[in-house]
Amino acid sequence: MNEVQETGFEQTYELDAPPEKVWRAISIAEFREKWLPKEALAEPQSLSETPGREIRYRLRDDAPPYLESTVTFAITPNASGGTSLRIIHELTGATFERLAKTVANSNSPMLMLAA
Repeated sequence: MNEVQETGFEQTYELDAPPEKVWRAISIAEFREKWLPKEALAEPQSLSETPGREIRYRLRDDAPPYLESTVTFAITPNASGGTSLRIIHELTGATFERLAKTVANSNSPMLMLAA
């Protein structure tokens, strides 16, 4: 899990809704688009899916430098009859390397603007 901390983040939520309802909300496009619009996705279909348990999407920023990332939604039933929803959001390898280089040193000449 150390890699997730360096290239992204992970959050867990305890929801009152049963796993079947949460699964529909994260896997069926018409429900998912209410909280994760298709414009945020790099591709309309999921990258991978384990029905009823986990789904993974590729995201792309809508503004330069158009960074790409993956987000994984994993669900498990919890003790209270609801759902534990784990969200893992990670920058992709190439995107992370590009971002690290630009943040550490822009490597571009300094420009002075005329007043």
